[in-house]
Amino acid sequence: MEPATAIRPVPVLRIEASAGWRALRLAEIWAYRELLFFLVWRDIKVRYQHTVLGAGWAIVQPLFTMVVFTVFFGRLARMPSDGVPYPVFSYAALVPWTQFATGLAQSANSLVGGAHLVRKVYFPRVLLPLGEVTASLIDLLPALAVLVALMLFYGIAPSARCLALPVFLLVSVTTCLGAGLWLAALNVEYRDVRYLLPFMVQFWLFATPVAYPSSLLSPAWRVVYGVNPMASVVDGFRWSLLGAPPPPLAMFAVSAVTATALLISGLFYFRRVERTFADTL
Repeated sequence: MEPATAIRPVPVLRIEASAGWRALRLAEIWAYRELLFFLVWRDIKVRYQHTVLGAGWAIVQPLFTMVVFTVFFGRLARMPSDGVPYPVFSYAALVPWTQFATGLAQSANSLVGGAHLVRKVYFPRVLLPLGEVTASLIDLLPALAVLVALMLFYGIAPSARCLALPVFLLVSVTTCLGAGLWLAALNVEYRDVRYLLPFMVQFWLFATPVAYPSSLLSPAWRVVYGVNPMASVVDGFRWSLLGAPPPPLAMFAVSAVTATALLISGLFYFRRVERTFADTL
C-alpha cells in the first residue's frame, strides 16, 4: 500500500496556438453554416429594404454603366470589341465585375458594420465577410437574365460553352473573398481602408478589360495581365456566353494561382488577428 502522505501527480493542460492548416478551423465554419444562411438572408433583406426598385438595383447599376461605356468607348472612342456588338460586349463584363465590386465593398466593411455582433457573442468572424460575398451572388441572377435577353436581341445564341461559366465565377468569388478578408481585417485596425476602398475598386475596374478587350495586349503581356484574376474572369464570361476569344491557358493559370494565394493568405491573416476584433471594435 502507498503511504497516506503520497502526492499524486497533477495533470497538466498545455494550451498552444494552433499552427498550419489547423489554424484556419474550417470545420468550425461548417458547424455554423446555419448562421451563415441567416446572415446572407439578413444582408439581402437589409440591402433592398425601403427601396423603390428593390432587387432591380442589381440590374440598374450594370445596365446604366453599359450605356455610358457604349456611348463613350463604343461610339466615340471606337473601341474594338472582338467582333461582338459593343453593348453586349461591355455588359457581359459588367455582370461579373458588379458582383465582384459589390461583394468586395460589403465584405470589407462587414466587421465594422457588424461590430454589435462581434462584441456580444462568439461565432467564427469569417462568416461576416463570407456572408456578404455569398449575398452578392444572389444579385448576379437578375443581371444574368438581362444579359441573356441582350444576347437574344443581338442574335447571339447560348452554346455548350456556358457550362464553363461556373469555373470563371469560382475564380471571381475566390478573388473577392480573399481580398475581402484582407480588407475586413485591416479595416478593424486601420479605418483608412474605407476611404481607400472606392479608389481601389475604381482603379481595379480600369485595370480589368471591362471597357476594352484584353486582346489589345500581346500574348506575353496577357500572361502577366493574369496577375489580375478578374481579367481572366471577364474574358472567360465573354468566351462562355458570346463566343469571344478565350483567355489564354497560361493567363488563366496565373489568375487561378493568384486568386488561390489571395484567399489562403487572407484566411490565415484573418484568423491570426481575429482574437483582437472584439477589443478593437
